[in-house]
Order: sequence, then structure tokens, then C-alpha cells
Amino acid sequence: MEEIIAQYSNQIIIFLTVAVIFLLLLNIISQIRISSITKKYNRLVEGVDEASLEDLIFEYIDEVKDMKKEAENIKSICDDLDSKLKFAVQKVGFVRYNAFNDVGSDLSFSVALLDANLNGFVISSLFGRNECNTYAKPIFNGKSNYTLSDEEIQAIEIAKKQGVSKSLGSI
Repeated sequence: MEEIIAQYSNQIIIFLTVAVIFLLLLNIISQIRISSITKKYNRLVEGVDEASLEDLIFEYIDEVKDMKKEAENIKSICDDLDSKLKFAVQKVGFVRYNAFNDVGSDLSFSVALLDANLNGFVISSLFGRNECNTYAKPIFNGKSNYTLSDEEIQAIEIAKKQGVSKSLGSI
């Protein structure tokens, strides 16, 4: 029996050495993980004296619920503003021109003021040598029941290409 033990003693020593090194590596890995978890735990309970961690977590949950309600309220306000904004002037077109041949300097103009639904009005001021006349014509869906001059049509077309392109509700 002693011969067998002597024969395998070197192999047993090598096996036990490998096993000890393996266990030592496992211990080092475990210590690193425990250290990481300890740091996270200390950060979690930082500033907590008498209150329990459970109470602190429930307090944070209540705060999150309150913030969620506030966010829903803000979204509702934004939706309301978005619906009202559709009726505000968003699109403006402006054209200067000479209305009469005997007057220079492009002193006549047409301004189109439209909302998101292309409703609004166009104002034209015709400057002449002896007088200045101003006209306003309503616009519904980008068109008017009144005859429009080329410059008024041009101002409306410029206005159609402008304005708010993104609604607040999609932000």
C-alpha cells in the first residue's frame, strides 16, 4: 500500500495544488463581486439614518407616481395648446409690388395671414401717387370668395409653404 501511495504521491500533490489554486481564484472572484455589491448597497443607503430602506423605496415610488400624474397633466395642457395653436396665425406670406405704372419703389403690398387650416385673411395696400387704399379679403381653406389679384394669390401661396410643420402632440 505504501508503494502505491509513494507512486501516486506526486500526482496527488499536483492535483491538490491545482485544486487549491482553483479555490483561491474562486475566492478572489467572490471577493470582487462582494466588493461591487457592497459599494452599490452603500450608495443605495447613503444618507439613510433612521428611516428604513423599505420606507425610502415606498417614498420614491410615491414620488414617481406623482411625477407621472404631473407628466400626464402637462401632456394634457400641451394637447390643449396644440389644438388652440391650429387657429393662431402660423403662415405668413408677404409680397411688395408696384400697383401703378406711374409710382415706383414697390410701395404697394399684399400680406396673407393664415392658420394651420389655411383660414385667415389677405390684406392689400395699393399705393398711388395721390392716394393709398387698403383692402382685406377673408380666406377659407386657402381660397377666397372674392376675386384675388395675382399678388394676393402669390402672398397666399408663400404663406401656405410656411408655418409650423410639427404639432406639439407629437413631441
